[in-house]
Amino acid sequence: MKKMFWRLLFIVSLLCMTTISVTAASGGSVVEEIQENGVLKVGTAGDYQPMSYLDPETDTYVGFDAELAEDLAESLGVKVEYVETSWPTLMEDTLAGKFDLAICGITITDARKEQALMSEGYLGNGKTVLCRAEDADQYVSLEAINRPEVRVMENPGGLNEKFARENLPDATLLIHDINQEIPGLVASGEADVMITEIMEAGYYVGQDERLAAPLIYEPFTHGELGVLMPKGSEDLLEYVNEFLEEEKANGRIDELAEEYIYRYIEDEQDEAA
Repeated sequence: MKKMFWRLLFIVSLLCMTTISVTAASGGSVVEEIQENGVLKVGTAGDYQPMSYLDPETDTYVGFDAELAEDLAESLGVKVEYVETSWPTLMEDTLAGKFDLAICGITITDARKEQALMSEGYLGNGKTVLCRAEDADQYVSLEAINRPEVRVMENPGGLNEKFARENLPDATLLIHDINQEIPGLVASGEADVMITEIMEAGYYVGQDERLAAPLIYEPFTHGELGVLMPKGSEDLLEYVNEFLEEEKANGRIDELAEEYIYRYIEDEQDEAA
C-alpha cells in the first residue's frame, strides 16, 4: 500500500509540474487578458494619411486603420487605447510590449516576420512617386529620379527611406521627421519627389492640386498591409486573422478602402484621362 501511495503521489506531482510548465510557457491567453482589462492597446505612428493619422484639431485618430482598430476592439468587447510609436522605433516598441498590436499602414515583410508576428494581408499596396503636377511627365521611372539634382524627401526609419536608399543612391536624399508635412514640402518646391505607398500618394493628390502621382497604377513594388504584434501572442494573431477574414467577407474592408483610398485614386485617374 505504501509503495502504491508513493507511486500515485509521484505521478500526481509530475502532472502538476507539467501543467505549471505549460501554463508558464504559454503565458496564458492574450485575448482573454485584453478582454479582462477592457482595453486593446494599439500602436500607431499617427502620421500616415489616409491610414492612421492623429488629427491635431480633434486630438483623435482617423483613417482606414483607425476605423479598423475600432472594429477590432468592438469585436473583442473592449475599448481602444492608442499608444504612440514611430517608424524608427516600431519594432523595438512592439517587442517591448508597449502595445498589444500595431495597425498604421505596416507592410508585411520577411524581416518583420522574423522578429515578430504579422497577420494575413488585408490591403494591397506598393511604392510609387508623389511629385509636383508640373513634373509628372519627368519622374516616370527610377532612372529619371536617381540623379543628384533630384531631391527625394522621406521620413526616417520606415520602408520608404529604405527603398530610397537602396534604389536611388545617386539622388539627393532629404530626411524629414514629420511624415505628413512632406507632401506639402514637395508641392512648395522644398523637395522634388516623395517615394510612398499608392494609398498615401492618391490621398494627397486628392487634397492638393499641385501634386501628382504619375505611377500610381504602376508601382515599383507590390505588397500587403498587415497587423504587427509581438511573438507570444499567437492566440491574438489567430483572432486577428479570423477578424480580418470576416471584415473582408462582409464587405467592410472594401467599404473602408472606398471611403479613405479609392475615391482619391479614382479622382487622380479621371484627371489623368
